[in-house]
This record gives sequence, structure tokens and C-alpha cells, in this order.
Amino acid sequence: MGLKVRTFGIDFDTEELGGFSSGDRVSGQVLLEVGDGLPVAALRLEAKGCARVNWADKAAAAAAPGIAPAPRYREEVVYLQHRQTLQEATGDQECFVLPPGKHEFPFSFQLPQGPLVTSFNGKYGSVKYWVTAILERPCVPNQIVKREFSVTSQIDVNAPNFLSSVSKSKEKTIGCWFFTSGPISLSANIERSGFCNGEAIPIYAEFENCSSRLIMPKAAIFQTQTYLANEKTKTFRQMIANVRGNHVPSGSTESWNGKALKIPPVTPSILDCCIIRVEYSLAVYVHIPGSKKLLLELPIVIGTIPYNSFGSRSSSMCSQFSMDMSWLQLALPEQPEAPPNYADVVSEEDLARQFPPLPQADHLEHEFGSPIFAYIQEFRFQPPPVYSEVDPNPTFAEELQREVSFEI
Repeated sequence: MGLKVRTFGIDFDTEELGGFSSGDRVSGQVLLEVGDGLPVAALRLEAKGCARVNWADKAAAAAAPGIAPAPRYREEVVYLQHRQTLQEATGDQECFVLPPGKHEFPFSFQLPQGPLVTSFNGKYGSVKYWVTAILERPCVPNQIVKREFSVTSQIDVNAPNFLSSVSKSKEKTIGCWFFTSGPISLSANIERSGFCNGEAIPIYAEFENCSSRLIMPKAAIFQTQTYLANEKTKTFRQMIANVRGNHVPSGSTESWNGKALKIPPVTPSILDCCIIRVEYSLAVYVHIPGSKKLLLELPIVIGTIPYNSFGSRSSSMCSQFSMDMSWLQLALPEQPEAPPNYADVVSEEDLARQFPPLPQADHLEHEFGSPIFAYIQEFRFQPPPVYSEVDPNPTFAEELQREVSFEI
């Protein structure tokens, strides 16, 4: 860096905790501090994002040592390309002079609306996004400063294809020829396939040991990185978390009723890049001494939008309720019936019956000693009869039986 340039850097206004996403605006300042007047031809900014793959085929080189170096496979896909000039000399001027002190040059650009691949740094490739500031000065090599920023492709684990349960089962018999023992069986199930960082996966599994050996049930989360270049494929696999159960003796069984396996902080699944894929799986397996392990792999997706159990249950309950209440549409008439006429409910005898006059409001105020703002009219029809064990309207058979009982 030149003697006159004290500080040259890039500062973002807001750097998202989980990374920027498609369509977000990236803004900040290029910081420049100079000691003396500094002649500058231009100050430019470039933003770029791309996926790159690069590996050497060491196996091919080992097959023919000394003949040719190991062939290399490279590939690149660009997702972001942006350039802008922050300040430059105008007119016929070759340069402009920056006075001594600190200077800030703001910049702003928008990420593409299309899908952007999540930032990733793997074994044989990476996905990176960065901003570069270029200081052009006359008769002096360009000075460059670079700063990366993170991008996250949003994956909602509440999507219907991630809410279905996944289950598998497998069996293995140990031994050879006629010297075989009983089988070892394994079945595993998870209630959904979409999870997020920091979440615990509840595992439901059954282990049955009918062999003569002592076995150990285990589970692990594996990350598989797949790289593609020049029609060649390179794979790297690593374990990121594991858990184990209790030993299962011969003739015994072991059950996992929601055994928890926590997901550590890892890169979300990358499924939308044509040269790099990052996939995850839950392996439930049995360690068998002296034999290959019995293993089941359940594919999972690690997303960015957490699971909403309430929303999933609500939608399920609403759909179930609408199905259960569908019979009501058959019972309800298309048009509601009109209420019955008052004359059809009250007989002419009730209407002709004489009722005592109601007390006037003045009389009521005198009785209660305070103004009466509202009162309930007296019930105009006869009250229900008083309860009695004797039927007031007995039948002929009941009267005859009553007379006989009195004579006895």
C-alpha cells in the first residue's frame, strides 16, 4: 500500500446474521484515509459471486507414475456480477486529488431475484460472494481490497414434501455356509425429513438380536459433498454428529422411542447448484463384532426456516374438521324455513282467558322505595304442575288396581 494511503477498507451497513438472500440490497462504504493529498484516477467497486470446483485425479496419476502430472478438473458457475464507479476524474482531467483525512464512498447494489446458492466452503470446491474495491492511481499499480459476505438460500422445512415420515427396515444373518446364527433386524422411522441447525431429531427404532453376538445400536448424521466437473464426479463424506444406545445381548431387543440426536451448526442443504451438492442423511445402524454393520440411511434436509408445529397441526386439524363436518351440508336445507305463526302456537282459549291487571309503575316505586327502570312482566300462562307420585289423570287399569290395593 502506498505511503500516502493509511487505511483502505470496506464496511457493510447491515450484515445479516444468517446471510443475505435473493433480492436483498447490499450497501456500505469504501473507507479511505490518506496522509497527504492523494492523486486518484478512479475508485471502482466490483461484486461477484460464483461456485468453483477444483480437484486433481491422483488415482489416474498413480496408475501411470512419471508419465504425466495428475489431471485437474475445474468448473465455475457465476451467480453475481456487478460493477460501479464510486468516483473518477471528470472531463479532460487525468486524476483528482483527495485531501488529507478520512473519506467514505457509499455503494449500494441489489442481489439478483433469481435463486442464489448458499455460501459454502468444502473439500474440493466452494460458493463465495465478495465485494472488491479498486483504487486506480496514475503511474502506480492499482490497490485492491476485498471483503466477503454471506448468502443463504432459504429452505422452508414446513413444505409438504418435508413433513412426511420416513421409515426403513432391514435384516441380516451372520455366519457362512451351514454355521449361521439367527438374524439381526433393524427398523427405523423419523416423523419428518426437514430440520434446522440446533434442532434435535427424534429417532424411533427397533433392534432385535436373534444372533449369538453382542451388538451395539448407533445413529449418526452424515454430510455428503458431491462435486461435478468435465463429466467427472468427486464425493466427500463426513460424520457431523452421532449417538449410541445400550448393548443388546443375544435374544434381546432394544427400542428407541424418540431418542434425540442434535444437529450441530452446519451449512444448510445445497440442492440447487449444478456443480456442487451438499446433502445430509440420518444413518441408523448396528455395530456387529466380526462382521459388517447393519445400516439404514434416511435422507434428511437441513433448512433455514424452522419447523412450525402449531401451524402444521392447525392446518391438519382444519382439514380434518372440514372433512368431519361435510355431512352437515347434506342435513341443512338450501333455504331456511320461516318461523311458525304466533296464532299457530297460542290457542284461542289462552287468548280469551282473563288475567289480573298488572301493577302500575307508580305503585311499584312506592312498594320498593326507589324508581323502577325495568321490570319483567308476569308469566301469562299457567305454571307447570307440582310434582306428585300420583298420576292426576290415571288410566282405567291404574284406577282398578288402586281400588284393589285399598280393599286388601
